[in-house]
Amino acid sequence: MSNTKENIKRGSCPVYKKCGGCQLQNLTYSEQLNFKQKKVEKLLSKFGKADRIIGMDTPYHYRNKVQAAFRTDRNGKIISGVYQSGTHHIVGIDECMTEDVTADKIIVAVRKMLKSFKLTTYDEDKQRGFLRHILVKRGFATNEVMLVLVTGTPVFPSKNNFVKAITKQFPEIKTVVQNINPYRTNLVLGDVQKVLYGKGYIEDILCGCKFRISPKSFYQINPVQTEVLYNKAIEFANLKGKETVLDAYCGIGTIGIVAAKNSAGEVIGVELNKDAVKDAVQNARANSLKNIRFYQGDAGEFMEAVAEESEKPDVVFMDPPRAGSDEKFLSSLIKMSPKTVVYISCNPETLARDLAYVTQNSTYKIQKIQPVDMFPHTAHIECVVLLTKVHK
Repeated sequence: MSNTKENIKRGSCPVYKKCGGCQLQNLTYSEQLNFKQKKVEKLLSKFGKADRIIGMDTPYHYRNKVQAAFRTDRNGKIISGVYQSGTHHIVGIDECMTEDVTADKIIVAVRKMLKSFKLTTYDEDKQRGFLRHILVKRGFATNEVMLVLVTGTPVFPSKNNFVKAITKQFPEIKTVVQNINPYRTNLVLGDVQKVLYGKGYIEDILCGCKFRISPKSFYQINPVQTEVLYNKAIEFANLKGKETVLDAYCGIGTIGIVAAKNSAGEVIGVELNKDAVKDAVQNARANSLKNIRFYQGDAGEFMEAVAEESEKPDVVFMDPPRAGSDEKFLSSLIKMSPKTVVYISCNPETLARDLAYVTQNSTYKIQKIQPVDMFPHTAHIECVVLLTKVHK
């Protein structure tokens, strides 16, 4: 199959209709990009002209984080794969056109090893059994792999031999972690975890910066397009070397660290997830950056506090979750009135809502809208928007 944008075939995945993960598989990649462009224009045209969406040259196997659920069928066969959209029915998958090839191979290898090590799969109805999920993360630049085994019980028979076997088969696995999740929940990861091999984290390089990735920390799933996205965000910020930058919803510090290394005077990152903040601090050290610091807390509450201070940031990067920002955050942003706001969005619907709020009193003007295709074959759309303060 050709990987060019023009020749990617419609519906080329054999489980496309069962899985539901790739909603746009019925379109060629060129048609997918056109579909997403039109959606962005429909939602955001009232704010300004959207530039042409930036697609991938090779829109396959881009996911550096792969999860698989496990179960045993009536015939005793162990199945691994993904939940069918909107259900808890597992669709058996050995390889996926959007997932990292190495990650898929590791999942299949673990599945084949279970019976020889007399390890069972978890039964959600009976709430017993061993293996619930597998999470694999790979650093595309470093080729370091993390294997997380999510189990329903802390007891792991023959764990040392199991780890030896899988790391011998895949030397790129640099750490193995057991995460224990005994609860009836939709969450994949539980609260307790044990490092069985390695340091408990891997590292990757993005936009020339080094990042530590732990089991629970958020890291952009498509590193190729993340570089496109972040480079566009840095370009929009137009940093000159003296600006104070606030990175809201900073995660493990990715965009803030890239900004700190690319001409920002001082960077402040805020993030609610404690594990992500720990990684962010380590990431700043790993990149020998002295001009960045991180705070753990709610972004909206932090914004409220900063809005009351005399010294305020010149530039705000905001990269909220799919639900977008809340009114507390946005009203504080307007009160803080930074010269430049760079909004990185993963949901054009909530982006449109938030932009309407921020621009309602002509406080900010939207200068640029750049869609980026971070998730080929799915309906998800990422956008970077540049807003500048209107001087009255």
